[in-house]
Amino acid sequence: MTDISTGTAQDWNAPEVRSNLRRRHRGERWLRGIGLAAILTAFAVLVILLGSLTASGYKAFSQTFITLDVPVSADRVKPDRIAAANWRGVMQDAVAAMFPDATDAERKVLAAIPSSVAQFAVRDRVLADPALIGQTVTVSVPVSDPFDQLHKGLIDRATPEENRRLKDAEIAAFDRLVEAGKVALRPNWALVTSADSRFPELAGLRGALIGSFYALLTCFVISFPIGIGAAIYLEEFAPKNRLSDLIEININNLAAVPSVVFGLLGLAVFLGWFGLPRSAPFVGGLVLALMTLPTIIIATRAALKAVPPSIREAALGIGASRQQVVFQHVLPLAMPGILTGTIIGLAQALGETAPLLLIGMNAFITAAPATPFDAATALPTQIFIWADSPERGFVSRTSAAILVLLGFLILMNGLAIFLRNRFERRW
Repeated sequence: MTDISTGTAQDWNAPEVRSNLRRRHRGERWLRGIGLAAILTAFAVLVILLGSLTASGYKAFSQTFITLDVPVSADRVKPDRIAAANWRGVMQDAVAAMFPDATDAERKVLAAIPSSVAQFAVRDRVLADPALIGQTVTVSVPVSDPFDQLHKGLIDRATPEENRRLKDAEIAAFDRLVEAGKVALRPNWALVTSADSRFPELAGLRGALIGSFYALLTCFVISFPIGIGAAIYLEEFAPKNRLSDLIEININNLAAVPSVVFGLLGLAVFLGWFGLPRSAPFVGGLVLALMTLPTIIIATRAALKAVPPSIREAALGIGASRQQVVFQHVLPLAMPGILTGTIIGLAQALGETAPLLLIGMNAFITAAPATPFDAATALPTQIFIWADSPERGFVSRTSAAILVLLGFLILMNGLAIFLRNRFERRW
C-alpha cells in the first residue's frame, strides 16, 4: 500500500496498520451493536405497550348478555299508554320470576342485574307490536357493569365481601342464572354502534367516530388545497427575497409549535370572535387545519424539489409556459409525495387531543352528531373522558378505544406507504 501523504509504500502487516484496523473494526462492531440494541429496545417497548393495551382492552370487545322472559301484563301496560307504562316494574317482575324464593328486599337488589336499557328494549318491542300485551316477551339485554365484570373475571371472588362491589348473595344469584343458561358472552357491537353513556355497559364510540370523521373531513377540505397552493407558489413562482425567506422561516417554525397553542388560537378566534358553536367538529376541523397546514406545505415543497430539473427544462424547451410546466409536468410527478405528506399530517391531526379539549370537544354527549355543526367528541377526547371516569368498567373501554385509534393511525400510515410505492417515479 502507498501512503498518499508521503508517497512511500506501507506494509499492511505492520503492527501500526494492524492495530489501526483492529481499532476500526472494533468501533464498527460497537456501532452495529448499539444500533441493534436501540432497535430491539424500541421493539420491546412497542410490544409492551401493545400487550398491556390488549390485555386490558380486549375484554371490552365482548359483552355479557342475559336472556329474560318478560311477562307484559295488561295490569301494568295499558294499550293506550304503552310509552308511559311502568316498565321498570315490568322488568322487576321478570327478574323476580327467576327467583321465586327471594324476599322483596333481595328482589330489588337482583333487579339491578339487567342493564338499565333492558326496560326500553321491551318497551320498544311492545310499541312496535301492541299485540304483545298480555304475552311473554323474550329479550336478550346487556347486564349491568358489576355483573359484566364478574362474568369476565375482573372481580375477584376471594376478596372480602365488604371490599367487593357485589355481595355474596348477588354473586350466588348470578351464578344460578349462568348455570341455567340465561347468561352468554357475545361480541360487543355497541362499542362502535352506540354513543357515550354514563353506564359502562352501554357506552360506545359512535359519536366520537363520526365527530372525528367530520373534523378530519373539514381539516382535509381546508388544508389540502390551501397547503398545496401555498407550496406551489413559494417553490415555483415566488421571488427569492427577504420576504419569501421570512415566510419560509415562519412556516418551519409553525410546524414545531405545540398543538395546545393552536387550540388557544381556535378558542380566541373561532369561538370568541366569530361565535362558532362550541364542541362542533367543524370548529375542531378548522383548528386541526391550521395545525396541519405547515406540515402539508413543507411536504409539498419537498416533493416539488425532488422532481428533476430536467423535467422543467424539457417542458420549457418545447414551448410550455411556466404554468403548464408546473401543473402538467411537475405537479403530477410530485403528487405521490404530496399525498404521503398529507395523509401523515391528517394522521397526526387524528391523534391530537389538546386543541380539541380547548374548544370544548370533551363534553358529555349521548348522541352522534348529524352535521359537522352539532356538538360532538372525537376519538382522542373520548379516550380522555373515559380515562378520567371513576367507573371501573371504563378502564377496559379506554384501552379498547386506544386500540381503535391506533388501528386508524396504522391504516392511514399504511395508505400513505401504499400511495408512495404505487405512484413513485424513479429517474
